[in-house]
Amino acid sequence: MNTQVATFAGGCFWCIEAAFNQLQGVISATSGYMGGQTANPNYRDICTGQTGHAEVVQLQFDPAVVSYRQLLEILFFLHDPTTLNRQGNDVGTQYRSAVFVHNEQQQAELQQFIAELTQHQVYPAAIVTSIEPVATFYPAEQYHQGYAAQNPNQPYCQFLVLPKLAKFRQQFATLQKPS
Repeated sequence: MNTQVATFAGGCFWCIEAAFNQLQGVISATSGYMGGQTANPNYRDICTGQTGHAEVVQLQFDPAVVSYRQLLEILFFLHDPTTLNRQGNDVGTQYRSAVFVHNEQQQAELQQFIAELTQHQVYPAAIVTSIEPVATFYPAEQYHQGYAAQNPNQPYCQFLVLPKLAKFRQQFATLQKPS
């Protein structure tokens, strides 16, 4: 199997990771941190907004099953790419909209995708998603991995993550892993 890696930031990683883990072709979706200047950051560090890291989800995927373009479509469905350093009530650079590109092909596909969205005025405001070079990926603490699935009764998950996942499942039903 030929696998590739993609790294996305779209606000809180709990929702992004939960959605991508349900996709056919995604071998793993791991919550973590990328794009900052502090070595080995932890959740408490990045929540200060002082480390420069974003909450990210790093995917290992099989492009023969799910394309990078499809992953971008899902990312842009799951979060608002028009809000700078914010997703809903989550505010700060750690919640920025960003795609960390692993190679020139990903960068070209992302630039083309954003250009198409802009041309077709899919969003009412300008897309502010940053295109950043891949940097060191720091996996988040173990309790963050699979957080939404393990904590469905947690209020943040009940009111924000689960409704977003329901919309995601409806929109991308054909790409879901079999239950």
